[in-house]
Amino acid sequence: MTQAEALDILKTGVNVFLTGEPGSGKTHTINEYVKYLRERNVAVAITASTGIAATHLGGMTIHSWSGIGIKNKLDGYELNKIAGNEYIFKRIKRARVLVIDEISMLSAETLSMVEAVCREVKQNMLAFGGLQVILVGDFFQLPPIYPVRNRLDEKLLEQSRLYSTRRRNLFKISNGVSETQAELFEENFGHFAYDSSAWARAKPLVCYLTEQYRQDDDNFLAVLAAIRGNYFDEEHFEHLEARKISFKKTPPNALKLFSHNADVDKLNNEMLSKIKSEPEIFEMTTQGPAGLVEILVKGCLSPEILELKIGAEVMCTKNNKQMGFVNGTIGQVTGFASDSNYPIIRTRHGQTMEIEPMEWTVEENGRIRARLTQIPLRLAWAITVHKSQGMSLDEAVMDLSHVFEYGQGYVALSRVRRLAGLYLLGWNERAFLVHPEILEKDVAFRTESNNAELAILGLASGEKEKLHHNFILSCGGNLKIGLKKLK
Repeated sequence: MTQAEALDILKTGVNVFLTGEPGSGKTHTINEYVKYLRERNVAVAITASTGIAATHLGGMTIHSWSGIGIKNKLDGYELNKIAGNEYIFKRIKRARVLVIDEISMLSAETLSMVEAVCREVKQNMLAFGGLQVILVGDFFQLPPIYPVRNRLDEKLLEQSRLYSTRRRNLFKISNGVSETQAELFEENFGHFAYDSSAWARAKPLVCYLTEQYRQDDDNFLAVLAAIRGNYFDEEHFEHLEARKISFKKTPPNALKLFSHNADVDKLNNEMLSKIKSEPEIFEMTTQGPAGLVEILVKGCLSPEILELKIGAEVMCTKNNKQMGFVNGTIGQVTGFASDSNYPIIRTRHGQTMEIEPMEWTVEENGRIRARLTQIPLRLAWAITVHKSQGMSLDEAVMDLSHVFEYGQGYVALSRVRRLAGLYLLGWNERAFLVHPEILEKDVAFRTESNNAELAILGLASGEKEKLHHNFILSCGGNLKIGLKKLK
């Protein structure tokens, strides 16, 4: 499915699971849809499963937006308490569209809690309280962090499977809880978000993007497709084996990707210490409620205290089209401005620029609730695979010998545009594996997407336009761009 076809489906107001391979333009498609909605005064909530993904989109984590925070389960008291919170109530009540990015990293249990909160606030038993929900991500990439259940948890889960409809009704009557709460209490959760009853209730149409905007190397595309399709063989392995290199021979300025934070911090600190000069220190400043500030800080790729020296390898951590850099642009510090002391970097493409502080913000109802300000840079001799998700890199050195999660190697490899820019230090048996359950699920997703594509293609342009207009009007928006919503 093309991005244009996916946008046509999104504009009808149906719930959507937007997926596709890395580099297929999922974020671009969502940004276009959000722009379309905002131009027509439709309130859209931008969220993600992680702080890093949320800051890329200019939103907040779904945990913060829904008020569930770090909870891994809700009882009736907690659900009522969240729905009674003034800020949470207002933001959910106002929203007409909910975007959740990096859905692969959100557990089924968390998605069900979010959906329960939406229904409780909206007092509407439709999926997510009647919101259009857009789930964005690729299940071949990083999965949710799912703690191992103890024996007591397993026993309780087994007991929950025994609830019949009669017992469920008795439970509701005796405890005085709502339909939403009863469903949440009895649900038997699976591993992935699509295992949640919230997913089944929402019945999202699948939009599987098939265009490729990152890689342009046929051999590399074949390798990535083989890993994704579980037909990775000797021929594909030879392409990667040819990219193996010792650490001493790696390009000195290429970004290094590791699976563990300890390896990243160690290398960055070692490299910075080798530069024999005093560092320039840049401290992050913050404003707003402590909880929101904490979320921003965790999601910001720039550190709270940034130490830089001339010669340091750095990576831009935010998009600034005016200046000509994006999140992931690699460069080297060449000096510090005489008047402001801000760092001056030279990018790999030869562009020299002064990097001024930028803001990361959380907005709600058109008002900034929290912000942080920092130089949008971080040391970039090395980063973790997790933090590289969403980036496009011209070259990278990767150590996949300590990969511990399905999809981790696939995420790392797919950051690079072509084989010529890939340098492998090593790998283990899990590096080229994806989750076996996702292989089967992906076939179903592709079939559903093909069916949705045929349905859209079968509509006349006038019919599509009418559906688009009806959805905007049902959200209280305006058909003409720029008109203010009537109160």
